[in-house]
Amino acid sequence: MNVPSDWQAPLEAVLLPLIALAAALLLFGVFVWLGGASPLEAWTLLFQGAFGDAFSWQNTLQRAAPLMLTALAVALPARAGLTVIGGEGALVLGALGCAGLPYLMPLPGGTTGSAMVLVAGALAGAAWILFAGVLRQWRGVNETISSLLLGYIAIALFKHLVEGPMRDPASLNKPSTRPLDEALRIGAIAPDSLLGDVHWGLVLGVVACLAAGAWLAFTPQGFALRVVGGNARTARLVGLPTDGLILLACALGGACAGLAGAIEVAAVHTAANASVIAGLGYAGILVSFVARHNPWAIPPVAILFGGFAAAGSLLQRRLGLPDASVLVLQGFAFVFILAAEALRGKLFSMRRPRPRLALAAAGRAAA
Repeated sequence: MNVPSDWQAPLEAVLLPLIALAAALLLFGVFVWLGGASPLEAWTLLFQGAFGDAFSWQNTLQRAAPLMLTALAVALPARAGLTVIGGEGALVLGALGCAGLPYLMPLPGGTTGSAMVLVAGALAGAAWILFAGVLRQWRGVNETISSLLLGYIAIALFKHLVEGPMRDPASLNKPSTRPLDEALRIGAIAPDSLLGDVHWGLVLGVVACLAAGAWLAFTPQGFALRVVGGNARTARLVGLPTDGLILLACALGGACAGLAGAIEVAAVHTAANASVIAGLGYAGILVSFVARHNPWAIPPVAILFGGFAAAGSLLQRRLGLPDASVLVLQGFAFVFILAAEALRGKLFSMRRPRPRLALAAAGRAAA
């Protein structure tokens, strides 16, 4: 395939995730067929449930909002050379921080109060992922393992507080914190339009992705962070503050995941309860990898996977598949995305003749 060298890297960045997603959909079709359903109908229902009408779009966009932010919790540390997968822990602590702030102090209503509970959630998430970065930089603890284990600790802490000291006595069957006051909640963007119940969390997610991408691309600090991610040893040799930059990336990523948890409380659930622990932090890992840790590519990928999640109930009603069958599709996608990374830099050179064979062929032609 004769592709100019200047175009090879951008094309690979687009083609490899598309190939991986196509392979995942194909394998998901085999999974559905083994379950006795039609793969073609399953593929059709997937896209109908995600993007078929205005209601589908509303459901998709609502699910995409937290995915954008939890994906940033993976993407920003990844640009610094770290593999952090603890976004779920930061998200649940962000939800806890949002719901718990009114327990600590009286809050004003309106935009100021809403901003305060969101900031509380973001700070809780930032501190949690920052701790994983500190363990990595100062104690040599692998950040992938520590962030994952910290996620389980965060979930256990969340359940302890929600079902114990912070439990609302009125929540009988489903332990929850006290509901947020109406004045602290986040409303819909345009309730009387086609957007319906889509809340302002979607705007915050898109703005966060655009701002993170601009910071990485156009600021000296973002450039320095990318240098650290490319080669930390070289960054230290040229005098860059590698520890500070890595910890900054962890804190910003954790803040995004914590903000996602706060938005889930302030816009969706109105209180912190077990519904917040829905795997959004883990789904954000997949979104980030499909977007190749590019913040600007995260929103469309998050919308795609938010749509797949929204279509789960349609697959259940029409084909009798479990609602969680879309998790199988996500698993397939993650495996193929990781496998596609092995082709990075090789996609357009796979059919090129080897140098020795080319020289031998040229010698035979000359003879």
